[in-house]
Amino acid sequence: MTDSALFCLCRAGFEPELAAELSERAANAGHPGYARTQRNSGYVEFVVEDAAAASRALPWSALIFARQKLVRLADLSGLDPSDRIAPILAALDAYGEPVAFGELWVEHPDSDEGKPLAGLARSFGNALRPALRKAGWLSKHDDPRKPRLHVVFLAGDHAVLAQADPDDGAPWPLGIPRLKMHPDAPSRSALKLEEALLTLLTPDERERRVRDNMQAADLGAAPGGWTWVLMRNGMKVTSVDNGPLRQALLDSGRVDHLRADGFTWQPKRTLDWMVCDMVESPARVAERMATWFRENWCRQAIFNLKLPMKKRWEETRVCLEAFEYQTHRPMIVRARQLYHDREEITVFAAPR
Repeated sequence: MTDSALFCLCRAGFEPELAAELSERAANAGHPGYARTQRNSGYVEFVVEDAAAASRALPWSALIFARQKLVRLADLSGLDPSDRIAPILAALDAYGEPVAFGELWVEHPDSDEGKPLAGLARSFGNALRPALRKAGWLSKHDDPRKPRLHVVFLAGDHAVLAQADPDDGAPWPLGIPRLKMHPDAPSRSALKLEEALLTLLTPDERERRVRDNMQAADLGAAPGGWTWVLMRNGMKVTSVDNGPLRQALLDSGRVDHLRADGFTWQPKRTLDWMVCDMVESPARVAERMATWFRENWCRQAIFNLKLPMKKRWEETRVCLEAFEYQTHRPMIVRARQLYHDREEITVFAAPR
């Protein structure tokens, strides 16, 4: 396959949403193309005249449904299991003189068909690295500042060869940050907020925006997963929910539990943070979140939008546009479907 394309990984089942997002954003950026994918494959190929230029016009940080964004170099099908290395070296040689990549990542889609390829990916990476270094295609020592080479196995005899700009892509293989469930966390939802703080804020922003003794509110808090994350980051939290919280949170002395409706409660003064993981229509949540900023009830927020079963990209775009419009102020808005999300996206917002 010789056509120019972006190759993006995503959550299995959300390929149509990523395809629609890439198609619309690329067209708006002056790089029209078309998407190729199969439901539940865990990836989308976006065919475009100049994939490198399209990649620059579509920064990974602005994409919602892409876990990883790569520029495809070659599509290698019919690989002989006895020698998969030679076709990869030949495909690289077709580009001219070797220019050393900084790292090699061998991956697979996070799908039912892709997950069994994890063992092959690990073992093949160990075999391919010395061959690439000998041929001059890989630095002698890993250098995360240089472009990164990716081999993505779609099957045992089928791999995609691609490259990534380390400053314009996920810094984790498969685009998945590896977080472990803490035994003290009240629920697995804690992982969502931990991942949101890791992926939606830069390291500098986390240092400035997440500090001890900040005042926060958690709307729809029970049983307290997001409250626990805020508390662990040194904040004092007002947890708003008619349901019960874990007793350990209340015993901490840093959490006040208000049995109230998160859609009607409002703080008496401006808070540093508001977080919200309430199960409600995305349009209603977006409208309430906009009210918080319009009324200056918080300085920054992270919230989830639960998506419908159909037209999820359209609903995402409409809700985010409505949110920004209804705040009545210039906003920073970043959204992503996190690894620990399900039928939802997570949004970070703050006034500019």
